[in-house]
Amino acid sequence: MTKLTTIAVDQLQSMQGTKLGISPWVQLSQLMVNQFADITNDHQFIHTDPERAGAETPFGGTIAHGFLTLSQLTQMAESTLPVIKDVRMSINYGFDRIRFITPVRSDARVRAHFTLELAEERTAGEWTLHHDITVEIEHNERPALSAIWITRQSVSYTHLRAHETLRYLVCRLLLEK
Repeated sequence: MTKLTTIAVDQLQSMQGTKLGISPWVQLSQLMVNQFADITNDHQFIHTDPERAGAETPFGGTIAHGFLTLSQLTQMAESTLPVIKDVRMSINYGFDRIRFITPVRSDARVRAHFTLELAEERTAGEWTLHHDITVEIEHNERPALSAIWITRQSVSYTHLRAHETLRYLVCRLLLEK
């Protein structure tokens, strides 16, 4: 599935509970797994030694790090989720829940299913979004992981309606005192 069209920030609340899309497949190659091991200093043989992992584990070979699979959410989201008009910055705020359900074999392909569970405007121009995510493994009935991903979106102040701009400025003045 390709990136959805641009939406206005005032559409977010009406989209709560809506499945927003399914990302393209992403292959977690053995090279990626090895590079991730180097970056994180997690060289456990189940990730980096195909022969030993094949002989000594129930996985039949090496598996991707759970955090490597999780780290692919950014690219999956960027290729799938709608663009929110006038957002000047989007940041990770964290996760309410992450569960690594099924190990992902090296060289397997995964993709994410995104549902917008909650959209709330915290202050004028500042939105918090909760996405319910399931990462599917190709040719596997069980998912790789399930998570609630929280992001913050900052909407450009110059595009806010007049009353929202005023509310934002009043809040800023009060906070600075």
